[in-house]
Amino acid sequence: MSYKRNQVELAIARIFSANFREPPSELRTRIKRLLELDRAIGRKRGSKDAEKANFAFFSDEAPGTGADILFSEYEAFALLTALRMMAHGWPQGFAVSIMRRVRLDLEKEHARILRQDPAKLFDWRAIRARARPGDIAVDNTDPVFLTLASKAQHPPDKVRPSPMSAVCRGFDQVNKFSRDVGALSMTMFEVATLVHRLHQELMQTEPRRRGRG
Repeated sequence: MSYKRNQVELAIARIFSANFREPPSELRTRIKRLLELDRAIGRKRGSKDAEKANFAFFSDEAPGTGADILFSEYEAFALLTALRMMAHGWPQGFAVSIMRRVRLDLEKEHARILRQDPAKLFDWRAIRARARPGDIAVDNTDPVFLTLASKAQHPPDKVRPSPMSAVCRGFDQVNKFSRDVGALSMTMFEVATLVHRLHQELMQTEPRRRGRG
């Protein structure tokens, strides 16, 4: 199913605050800039570099003037995830770069997560039963993490090196990724819960007709 931009903006806004009837102008501006940057970078089909081969938030090249741009549910989720990164202090260019790199893996996980039964995924008894000492608290039974790992410290006056990224299903995969790359620090964004929350918000939106103010 595809959605117009106004639907994506409103659904994302309601993730941040259920009281929003319209997306705030600041949020719309941030989304606009993410989309413009992704388009401006372009893509090279067939490149072995995922960052060059994939758009972060689009399925196809830009359509002709006046044509509606529709977003898949995954692409709406990718925008939400990029905004979460920016909220943690990462610049928009970094967010676009990461979402291009992880697109294939994250899109597959997004589809799998949507096929899960919410009643089982958000069963609080099962969540408590599976909790292990030392694990980060999660609010579902099958967490998936967009994981960013850095290998070395850097002086404060130097540009922060781009971390390595992976989509990890469960804490065991996170730990394996950390060991494999020799990470000294990691940032994790749990995604499974928000996949379902955004799905519900998108389903409640209506497309805005052309010419409507």
